[in-house]
Amino acid sequence: MPEARAAMSGSYSLYLDVLRLLAALVVLVSHAAWQALPAGVRWWPDSLGHNAVVVFFVLSGYVIAYVADHKEHDLRSFWVSRLARVYSVAVPALLLTLLFDRIGMALDPAFYAEGNLAAYDHFGVRLLASLAMVNELWLVSIMPFSNSPYWSLCYEMAYYLLFSLWVFGGRHRVLLTAVAALVIGPKILLLLPVWLLGVALYHWRAGYRLPEVAGWLLWAGSIVGIVVFQVADIGAQLSAWSRGWLGDGLHHRLHFSKHFVGDYLLALLIGAHFLGTRCVAHRFEALLGVVAGAIRSAAGLTFSIYLYHLPVVFVAAIVLEGVPPGAGRFAALVAFVLAIVLPLGLLTENRKDGLRRWLHAHLPGATPPPLKEAPRA
Repeated sequence: MPEARAAMSGSYSLYLDVLRLLAALVVLVSHAAWQALPAGVRWWPDSLGHNAVVVFFVLSGYVIAYVADHKEHDLRSFWVSRLARVYSVAVPALLLTLLFDRIGMALDPAFYAEGNLAAYDHFGVRLLASLAMVNELWLVSIMPFSNSPYWSLCYEMAYYLLFSLWVFGGRHRVLLTAVAALVIGPKILLLLPVWLLGVALYHWRAGYRLPEVAGWLLWAGSIVGIVVFQVADIGAQLSAWSRGWLGDGLHHRLHFSKHFVGDYLLALLIGAHFLGTRCVAHRFEALLGVVAGAIRSAAGLTFSIYLYHLPVVFVAAIVLEGVPPGAGRFAALVAFVLAIVLPLGLLTENRKDGLRRWLHAHLPGATPPPLKEAPRA
């Protein structure tokens, strides 16, 4: 049907890849600026990195809805792809974190202690929780050493579980999904509407029939709205408002979900941008097509950039401690991080398909038809 083609057309898919890459780089830049630039030089609020994760959530919901509709038609094939995608990067991320934390603590232990940048008490619990992706259940937040961005991966895995049980759970899907939601708890569920917005955008048929002028209005208007949201730090203002009625204790224990009110608003703006872009993506085809290969290759490293960068940022900050804060230190720090993260990302991305084949061969159940590469989530 026309909707299926528009849902992930070549130009639209390329545009989403650009957004995905930019979101990962925004998180990297926000953490690098925190360590390399004087506070007065940073014109953007500290919420920039968190807001970029909202982009990931909406995009993830959209892509997962697409692959479940077109590529992965049963629970087994769905989870083979998800596990291969996640663990091909998550396990190296944890190993990298342990290695660079050790290096950083050997160079300057006070750096980590003063900023509370890493947590190593209950080492076994932290490691096992991170491997099982249960760091953020209910009101618990188990930091995986210094790799705080790992939290969003735990949220993603919970959303994959809920989605897969609902879509593939058959006549027991309501009960299975309800039990899973009870185990997951309120903190992760608070941001579930953000992820489900992406699913809804994929399935909303009327959205595929919008006139092009409406698409341009949504595309341009959403950009303006997102810029205003970020520069005015509306998310922080809404978080302060919600703290007033939640109370300081509960608000703090929500951890990465405490900005949920602002995240809902931002997700609507991002969803409007996705919707508008889908209407006008063909207008970007000539421009994006020229660099399609480069976009695909760079976007393929998005997950690695996001999940590997922060422990390396901390070591880079220690190594560059003698360089005065400013643009030079910032540029050197980003270059240091990318020089380590990108080659490692290339290595681990190449292991993903091998892990998928291994899972297909060894997981219980009938062997499905040969794999076709699906868009990344």
